[in-house]
Amino acid sequence: MKIKYDIEADVLILIIRDEPPVDAIEEPGGVIVSYGEDRQPVSVEFLNASARKLIRPDEFSVTLQTKNVAMV
Repeated sequence: MKIKYDIEADVLILIIRDEPPVDAIEEPGGVIVSYGEDRQPVSVEFLNASARKLIRPDEFSVTLQTKNVAMV
């Protein structure tokens, strides 16, 4: 997994697989999940990442909180 942060757009991107997305769905709360041809997630984007306290651009620190997630 790769993590990228676009400071100008304030978007935190988790790249799960190096595969071009073919579809994306915006979930409630400003989360965009992109899917590959096999319908499995390839990336997750968190809009307004600094407001969510996922990242502090002035310190370039990242906080990740995960829950047990099963992909079907």
